[in-house]
Amino acid sequence: MKLDLVHDIQAAYRKTLDSMSRPGLISNIRNQADKVNIESGCLNSTLVMVMMLLDTEVKFKVYSEREAEINKLINQLTYAKATEAESANYILVLKDSKPEDFEKAFRKAYPGDLLDPHAAATIIVEAESLSNDRMLTLTGPGIANERYINVKTIDDWVDLRSEKNSEYPLGIDLIFTDPNDNILCLPRTTQILKQVVQ
Repeated sequence: MKLDLVHDIQAAYRKTLDSMSRPGLISNIRNQADKVNIESGCLNSTLVMVMMLLDTEVKFKVYSEREAEINKLINQLTYAKATEAESANYILVLKDSKPEDFEKAFRKAYPGDLLDPHAAATIIVEAESLSNDRMLTLTGPGIANERYINVKTIDDWVDLRSEKNSEYPLGIDLIFTDPNDNILCLPRTTQILKQVVQ
């Protein structure tokens, strides 16, 4: 079956919105991701995010060993234009990217400005896995008390995010995807505390 660009994208959008408004909520978009029948070089759940979020009005940057090929595919699917990280609305850090690319994405991502902080970039990261294991504690808007997550990706992503989001309301939002078609959203307002292992 083929991905329905109206109904399936709307269903994925509702789940993404739910995850963004309730940070730490891991949503699964397997029903939509399974319908992606394109060899893209990225996870199907990431491609669903791309088709949902990108259009002719936005620019994107891809960090991947297959960057040129994926840029071309994303442009064909969404008509969005590839650009450098500093001017990208969306930055994709794919599973085959180098650890230094992850750091570059965070350092170069546009954090918005005081007149329009919501013009900031969103970084979409392909993680090894997402779970609600007690590795990181989340607090902030949309979280009643606290929530717990475990994101398996490069070790210092929490520090990179914290540094980038240190001057609120400036900062970046994060969307994680994984091979099980899970998504996890972390808006800039969410505070993250690492668990102390004893």
